[in-house]
Amino acid sequence: MQKVKIVTDSAATIEKKWVEQFDIHVIPLTVMIDNVVYVDGVTVQSDEFMDLMAESESLPKTSQPPLGEFIELYNELGRDGSAIISIHLAETLSGTVNCARQAATIADADVTVIDSHFIDQTQAFLAIHAAKMAQEGASKEEIIEAIERQRDEQSFLYLGVANLRNLVEGGRVNRVTGFLSSFLNIRITLQMKDSNLEVMGKGRGEKFFLRWLNKFKEDLRTKEVTQIGISHAGDLELANKIHAEMQEMYPDMYIPVLQTTPIVATHTGQGAFAIMYCTK
Repeated sequence: MQKVKIVTDSAATIEKKWVEQFDIHVIPLTVMIDNVVYVDGVTVQSDEFMDLMAESESLPKTSQPPLGEFIELYNELGRDGSAIISIHLAETLSGTVNCARQAATIADADVTVIDSHFIDQTQAFLAIHAAKMAQEGASKEEIIEAIERQRDEQSFLYLGVANLRNLVEGGRVNRVTGFLSSFLNIRITLQMKDSNLEVMGKGRGEKFFLRWLNKFKEDLRTKEVTQIGISHAGDLELANKIHAEMQEMYPDMYIPVLQTTPIVATHTGQGAFAIMYCTK
């Protein structure tokens, strides 16, 4: 049976142990801060990026991997006849998936490119699931079917954003909302749905996030949850509060709390958090 190899990009917030255990190939995006270009996860790590962003004169800008890097990686992985499944962040947030599609048509390899419709740990969950199935000997077709079902029917991502500047500059939130938030300490919660960010609620201060979390927990109790991930952009204290609430609900579940990647933090700004989960 044809071997299958899994590729994703650095917008997936994924623990190193899973990358190594399941042989996931991560192609990095780049981020530019004050005219200096950094390679995500190579020349800048998540924790130091938050300091760089806080001190920068202008907001960071992200860039997709070069076409040539995709082609080179696909050719290398496909040299032994393996099929490749390449899972990337939502097309609405980056041109990465389209660059991967273009590379797939050029590379001398059997490549299937999948738009995850998500980012962060939700994207990572898809890559990990695909890689597990590949190690267990599933076919390319079986993996694609399972990943598309997980993406379309079983994956959920919610965000809490404390500073709207990055979302406003990125065109994700209108400038009026962003202007008001800076004066009134307004925070927002969003859901990523059908590749787009939809505002769910607005409120003032951290207490708004905690009230939203109580409603979120009530909704979660109506579902058969199989995994949860929590990410944060510099506010570990709030992320740990959320983790404690989730762990109390699911005492036997491994729930990672991770510093999000520079690519995600560029979109969300300092102080944001995300809760992601999958269902049966």
